[in-house]
Amino acid sequence: MINFLLKLPNWILILLSRKKQITLEHRKLHPPFQLMLSQDNLGDIDFTTLTADQFRESYLEQSKLIPQKPNDKVDTKDHQVSVGSENILVRQYIPLDNAETQDALVYFHGGGWVIGSVETHNELCENLCLNLGAKVFSVDYRLSPEHKYPTPLNDCLAAFNWIQTNYEELNLKKDSISVGGDSAGGNLAASVCLHQKKENKLLPKAQLLIYPVTDLQFQTKSIQEDCAEGFMLTKVAMEWFAEHYLESQESVEDPLVSPLLAESLEGLPPAVLVTAGFDPLRDEGNLYAERLINSNVRVFHKEYLGYIHGFATMPIIPGVNDALKEISKEFLKIA
Repeated sequence: MINFLLKLPNWILILLSRKKQITLEHRKLHPPFQLMLSQDNLGDIDFTTLTADQFRESYLEQSKLIPQKPNDKVDTKDHQVSVGSENILVRQYIPLDNAETQDALVYFHGGGWVIGSVETHNELCENLCLNLGAKVFSVDYRLSPEHKYPTPLNDCLAAFNWIQTNYEELNLKKDSISVGGDSAGGNLAASVCLHQKKENKLLPKAQLLIYPVTDLQFQTKSIQEDCAEGFMLTKVAMEWFAEHYLESQESVEDPLVSPLLAESLEGLPPAVLVTAGFDPLRDEGNLYAERLINSNVRVFHKEYLGYIHGFATMPIIPGVNDALKEISKEFLKIA
């Protein structure tokens, strides 16, 4: 049913949403998102009583509403990577039409450090694998609040370093390994780059940051006013995620928590950074792109004006696959 509805003309989608087309300054909400948001009940969630397990269960059930189709153009292989006394899953995606590629993207899924997994982001990683013609390594880092900061970041660092160490066995070039992620995963990817720079270790070749969290102070206009509620991700939800991720409020000033607060961004890898116009995280993402550019880092930055947070994992929405192809094309230019 949803596939049929989304193929209808935009004016019908707006009519079905029972509202005029929503605008923010020069931005117009993409009609398929407007229809989807008219059915969204995230604003009804009581975050004062919600537990992480309840949110995970709800998120998993919602993800099942849009079944992911197996992709016969991509092969996968699961690895277990040791982090101290624990093991984490790293799923490798291999493009069958370019299986000998030695380029790689280490990918960290979104979900506010609390929800999400390699499974919820399987289709996105397949798309990136095919669009980039590169091997993608999706990291199933441990989640908060059971594992608060810095454990999720340490898991990501361990996975990145494991891939660098085993580059020959994985048939990779050691200097052709990039990092990327969406939302909280974009935060982790940016933090991996900052950590490697701080420790004078080999940097990722490039960074792919899709609507990343860059400042957990949450003081920008987009999260305080424009998009505080009504566009799926909300200010209250982000505050809930941050509370579950961090041991204390003081941690928000740590540059590995809030990359936008880093003293210097000079010398970081080239970046593709995309944001969404109707996203609470829009302004902090745009500010991070601006700071990177002013720090002489090569950057491709685009705000998808009519899109909402999470669009990269919504290929059913008309236009999203084209956006992912454009993002991948620009990443190939910069990486």
